[in-house]
Amino acid sequence: MVTNQVCNRLAVRGTLILLAAAAMAVASPAQDPGPLPNPPNPRTQAPPPPPPRQSRSQTQDQGYHTAPPPQAIHSPGDSPITNEPPSLPVDQIIKRFAERESEFKIERGNYTYTQSFSIQTLDDDNRPDGEYRMTSEIVFTPDGKRYEKVTYAPVSTLERILLSEQDLDDVRNVQPFVLTTEDLPKYNVTYVGRQQVDELSCYVFDVAPKVIEKKQRYFQGRVWVDSKDLQIVMSDGKAVPDIINKNNENVFPRFRTYRQNIEQGFWFPVYTRADDFLHFSSGDVHIRMTIRYSNYKRYGSTVKMGKATEIKDQK
Repeated sequence: MVTNQVCNRLAVRGTLILLAAAAMAVASPAQDPGPLPNPPNPRTQAPPPPPPRQSRSQTQDQGYHTAPPPQAIHSPGDSPITNEPPSLPVDQIIKRFAERESEFKIERGNYTYTQSFSIQTLDDDNRPDGEYRMTSEIVFTPDGKRYEKVTYAPVSTLERILLSEQDLDDVRNVQPFVLTTEDLPKYNVTYVGRQQVDELSCYVFDVAPKVIEKKQRYFQGRVWVDSKDLQIVMSDGKAVPDIINKNNENVFPRFRTYRQNIEQGFWFPVYTRADDFLHFSSGDVHIRMTIRYSNYKRYGSTVKMGKATEIKDQK
């Protein structure tokens, strides 16, 4: 998110993004869904309060800096993380769950779904003083290209922040984080231990990008991998890098994403929540963000063609 006190050029760009989204809405907009929804009954509680403000460091050429690793997560509802060794060598587990994530990414490409995005700024009494909402129907072409049809996007009432191009990209690609075999070389993945999350026995890993490439977005934080299905079932962290330079302060919140077993063996993101303070040089801004992924429906199928054989009429 960009503070509303940056230069006019950035403000115009952020406003155009919001106007473009609103223009894509269908002629008969959906009804106002009302106040922000409460979280579903998750496997664990929502993220704890954000850690104290950290000092920034930035490169001279790009103005980028990586966020410090998120603090260890231990909500009251979580069981403790143990040092119990995994049943397989760590390298094999990482390799296998990345392969499963690759399979899941392809499988999710066979589904349409609804994505509801909401963000609020909160005053000192934790009361909303600005809000933006957008509901989209996500469909995929047969070749895997994503198409997003905005069905509801009322005029934003946000005044203290503007949504940037990176924010909208993160909603699509970072919050529903998928660590595939193709993306694995970009990350350092460190085994933390094992943890019981409700009925799930999970391996816990810390994930951080090895190198920050210009104009690329990454996830940095922690993931929980189901020891049976070897898939990510929960992630907690933030999108990096924050973008800080003399004309721009574009910083991003910490979030937690929950997945659900929508299809046998595959865990789909269903809910993302962030309740964090964005640290700008002009002051901190308290935000609350939710993303819901619902109405998953499989629209594609895989057909394997075998060798053609002649079938003769039988009398």
